[in-house]
Amino acid sequence: MFRKSLSLLVVLLVCACTTESPSRPVSAPVQLQVPTLINDSRGEVSATVRAVVDGRTIELDGGERVRISQLAQPADCWAPGARAFAEKWLLAKAVRVSAMTPGEVNLRLEDGTDYALLAVREGILRAQDAAGSLVEAELAAARDDRGLWGAPCNGMDATPSSTATTTTSTAPSQQQPDPSQQAVTTTTPPPPIVTTQPPPPPCAVSYRADNQWQGGFQAQITIRNTGRTPINGWSLSWTFADGQTVRDMWNASASQRGSAVTATAADHNRAIQPGAEASLGFLGSSRGRNTSPDSFTLNGAACTTS
Repeated sequence: MFRKSLSLLVVLLVCACTTESPSRPVSAPVQLQVPTLINDSRGEVSATVRAVVDGRTIELDGGERVRISQLAQPADCWAPGARAFAEKWLLAKAVRVSAMTPGEVNLRLEDGTDYALLAVREGILRAQDAAGSLVEAELAAARDDRGLWGAPCNGMDATPSSTATTTTSTAPSQQQPDPSQQAVTTTTPPPPIVTTQPPPPPCAVSYRADNQWQGGFQAQITIRNTGRTPINGWSLSWTFADGQTVRDMWNASASQRGSAVTATAADHNRAIQPGAEASLGFLGSSRGRNTSPDSFTLNGAACTTS
């Protein structure tokens, strides 16, 4: 009896050891998604301009030094002006970039303005391969003598310099030199410098605070096209002196960074014909003083104020 019990126990132990454990499902490998900086359907990346190298070369906050596509190298006679323009519109500003080729990007301002088109339209830089809207922008800048199309560049890539021409004649061998055949040096004088008056501003702006109350005010702005060509799309910029802020704006959309404000045209008033006007208004907040701004720029060009 003992032997039978022992044999039965051995059989049970062997069966327990040889029984296969239930199979476990094998987990599929986790596919890691490569992080991307692209944040919208256009393939654009939000960035901040950390430094301006020249009129078409910038350094982004990630340390990348890139060139803005579609812009030609700044002219020697306008290089300081091109850099100052880029610093005004880009330095420490949020922008949207999309890569074209390594080291070259398309760049739009935070309000959607194409920087290359803006720079060409204001005569700050030439278009590298003018096509489409860039052709019209460059022709308009040249027609109005804006930027490098006016003094001192007058549409040239470099400032004129004097040219010296030397002509040398040698007398035949074994003959006395003829004084009339001695080396003659002639110098061509540089072309005269033509001084032209700067073109009148292409716009006039009227700013009026209609109502004021403690901590707030209502203002009205009128833009007049005093140039000779239509304005198709505009951004009006100004800076408050007393820390005022824009709360609600109509007939335009507002963006504000610190005291600097930019109002961008609405669809129904983006076009301003020569001699015509566009108006916008807003409610603002103030702390004590409410000094009216005394300078405005329209698409980068200074306007007269009234």
